[in-house]
Amino acid sequence: MTTSTTPRTGNSYAGTLALTALTPIVWGSTYAITTEFLPPDRPLFTALMRALPAGLALLAITRVLPRGIWLGRAAALGILNIGAFFPLLFLAAYRLPGGVAGVLGAVAPMFALGFATVVLAEKPNGRKVLAGLIGVFGVALVVLKANAQLDTLGVIAGLSGAAFMAAGTVLTQRWGRPEGVGPLALTGWQLTAGGLFILPFALLIEGAPPALDGRAIGGYLYLAVIGTAVAYWLWVRGISKVPATSVAFLGLLSPVSAAVIGWIALGQALGPLQMAGLVIALGGTLFGQLAGRPKAVPVVAAPVEPVLVPAR
Repeated sequence: MTTSTTPRTGNSYAGTLALTALTPIVWGSTYAITTEFLPPDRPLFTALMRALPAGLALLAITRVLPRGIWLGRAAALGILNIGAFFPLLFLAAYRLPGGVAGVLGAVAPMFALGFATVVLAEKPNGRKVLAGLIGVFGVALVVLKANAQLDTLGVIAGLSGAAFMAAGTVLTQRWGRPEGVGPLALTGWQLTAGGLFILPFALLIEGAPPALDGRAIGGYLYLAVIGTAVAYWLWVRGISKVPATSVAFLGLLSPVSAAVIGWIALGQALGPLQMAGLVIALGGTLFGQLAGRPKAVPVVAAPVEPVLVPAR
């Protein structure tokens, strides 16, 4: 038996969206952490260090393991959201300079709309499609450079990663959670399954782990704890309360966050065109929420029957 995922309305709905939006904002720091703190050219090892330690820690905290049909579901969600997505994300970032990977990642809401039509039987929403196109255009203005180059493998990796993440987001809502299992435990299952999926590939392709200094250890701790365990817990929690397509649109905040962090922390310049792109991308994100927000249902208080007090 699985728990239902009925979208909420009113202040609770807006609060859930705001809290879930912290996840892509935190994800936006991944690029700066990777380039400034971590060993270069180790995408699989980095993906492994993000997922497996965080997953094992959450399993130790929650002490809940998947059973029955959820053994397969946890493995599938772990591969889609973590095991496949992480390596493809880093592969695209390494092979696509100039922010092309960020643009490809911004296509995820469009994939989510398609998957939701098939998996969740949601009717196609023209306003959400328009919001997705606006978001992609805004992100392109922010991250694309004039000298950006396309690499076939990198493009395939970027689009595939966006598709895997979108499919995982939609299936997470479709399957819900087992009765009595919270989002923290479900997050631990996915991170552990995804990390175990990455482990043999990391060892076979990249070999032994590199030597790590204090700076690298700090970077991996940040990615594992804040950028993965906490962030994915908020993401899974949000999917249980908000339509999956609305959550997917929040992903547009990730490249926007990365650009702002690069501007503030790394001294990367943002010209007028990029500033306009930030506004457009944020507008696409907001439009994507307004286009899919469930209508609030007014609560009418039941009439109170009079209480007759017998005369004394």
